[in-house]
Parts: sequence; C-alpha cells; structure tokens
Amino acid sequence: MSAGRWAVGGGAVVVLVATGAWARWPSDADPQLWNQVRPAIEARLVEQSRGAGYGESEPGLRARWFCRAEAVDLDERDGLVRAGVSTLCLEYGVRAGRLVECGGAEVPQVLRLRREADGDYVVVSQEGPPDGAGNAEWLTSHFGRATPAGFDPGVPATPLESAARSHFGLPANSPVTQC
Repeated sequence: MSAGRWAVGGGAVVVLVATGAWARWPSDADPQLWNQVRPAIEARLVEQSRGAGYGESEPGLRARWFCRAEAVDLDERDGLVRAGVSTLCLEYGVRAGRLVECGGAEVPQVLRLRREADGDYVVVSQEGPPDGAGNAEWLTSHFGRATPAGFDPGVPATPLESAARSHFGLPANSPVTQC
C-alpha cells in the first residue's frame, strides 16, 4: 500500500475518532433552556434533510426524515442562545411491512437561536465542521476541549426508530433493515 493511501486512511480515522470523542462529552446544559430550544433545532434538521435521501426517490417507501439533537453545551447571552449539539438524522421508510433505514448522518454543529415574541425559538445561524481535513481543528475551536480517542457515537438511534415505527403504524418490535 502506498504512503498516500496510508495518509488518507489515517486522516479518516482521526476524523472519525475526533467526531466520536466530541459526541461523548458530557453536557452541562441547562435542561429547561434545552427543552425550549430543542424543538426548533430538530425541526430545522428535518427540514434541511428533506430531498437528500435515497428513500425519497422511491415513492413506494413513503420515506421520511427523523432527527434528534443532544446538547453538548448551551449558553444564553445578549438575547441569543448558542447551542453546541451532536445531531443524528436518519431516513426511514416502509417496504413489505418492515421499517427500512435508507440513510443518515451524525454531525456536530453549532446553532444560534433567538426567542421570538410568541416565546418560541428560531434558528438564526448554523455551522458544522468541514469534511476531512480541518474537522478536528473545527471541533477544538468551537468546543474548546481536548479530543480523547475511542468513543462511541453520542446520539442513540432508538428514539428515532421508535418515532418512525409509530409514524408508519408498525409494531414496536418491528425490525429495522437497510433500504
């Protein structure tokens, strides 16, 4: 194997480890504030995911996106909330009475939100890391934490699977297969 391939492979491993480690950091976010901003964040993620999946190109699947965010850090200043989050969006559909997962991604992001006059929050900006080179640096500059190695992804898929089963009217124990 050439040195170039080793470098590319090594870089990919560093990005995966950095992202996994970032997603596992414990959150010290204010739970009340998080409960107020989370719906706006997750609605934004679902809206952005539409049109991006294989399942949507297959009308028979009736595919739909389901997204979840977990707070890593949360800060409110000068009327804006800065939310550092780990996000997971998965596209689910139905084939032959079975839940199928057609795609998805887990991405760390920083969103800024503003409270509207009605009390709801709206996302005013959103930023994510670059793919490949620069990913670990982005995480450090936006979250300011060292990146220990070897952690699992931070956002569990189970709540998304449950929501998808419920949406499609499938039994709670219905297995998930790939598209």
